[in-house]
Amino acid sequence: MSRIAVFPGSFDPFTKGHEDIVRRSLNLFDKVIIAIGNNSQKNRYFDIDFMVPKIENCFLDTKKVEVKVFTGLTADFAKECNANFLIRGLRNTTDFEYENSISQANKYLWKDLETVFMITSPHLAYISSSLIRDIHKYNGDVSGFLPYQL
Repeated sequence: MSRIAVFPGSFDPFTKGHEDIVRRSLNLFDKVIIAIGNNSQKNRYFDIDFMVPKIENCFLDTKKVEVKVFTGLTADFAKECNANFLIRGLRNTTDFEYENSISQANKYLWKDLETVFMITSPHLAYISSSLIRDIHKYNGDVSGFLPYQL
């Protein structure tokens, strides 16, 4: 049985921290699906149709990564993909408190779904998508935070 993991998020935008988590998770899983949640109630800063090819281009060197867009519950999407694992990156204890609650809810929704927490590499731990959006909004240079060019 293949070990398939889903790495869900809004990825608005996808950062070097996200890329690092995916690359490190390839040592644990046979396939990683980067799952971009599409919430029609939220206004994205970077359009999903813009972001998908940017993320795909980051992983042209491996066939073990797919990028998909989904709506609905993450647990349901993971089940549809035959994935028994969710990957979540943690930068700090605040992330852990938030992610721990979500992982428990996902486990309730599907008992065979395990969440794997990966600690962000120290040199990338300060990067957040909201920080990048704010810098970009005011015409700041965000190239050092992203694994692709805008």
